[in-house]
Amino acid sequence: MILFDGVCNLCNHSVQLIIKQDKQDYFRFAALDSDYGKAMVVRYHITTDSIVLIEHDQVYTQSGAALRIARRLSGIYPVLYAAMIIPKFIRDPIYRLIARNRYRWFGRRQSCWVPSAALSKKFIA
Repeated sequence: MILFDGVCNLCNHSVQLIIKQDKQDYFRFAALDSDYGKAMVVRYHITTDSIVLIEHDQVYTQSGAALRIARRLSGIYPVLYAAMIIPKFIRDPIYRLIARNRYRWFGRRQSCWVPSAALSKKFIA
């Protein structure tokens, strides 16, 4: 399960990329501000407002979430998982810099992105 900021353009483009490269149909998605997303925030005590990966009842955030997601995608993306050898105290500040500036650099929507009917099975409301 991937939780994401539904009004963030970068997050929405990332979700669309993940869907395209998720050939095993592994991931499901929910916006952090959806009813399901809010319930997961409470259940897992999530304190971030960007991408979150919940896998096997474990919560991954920041660079750890992004790299674990990349590991399951097709194409060249799994190679990015090798960046896990870089210590978290180095990876996460870079991730936070991007996350902190994502609206300024990539913009934001007035409302959450609504997937097409064909993609709606991948989303939990």
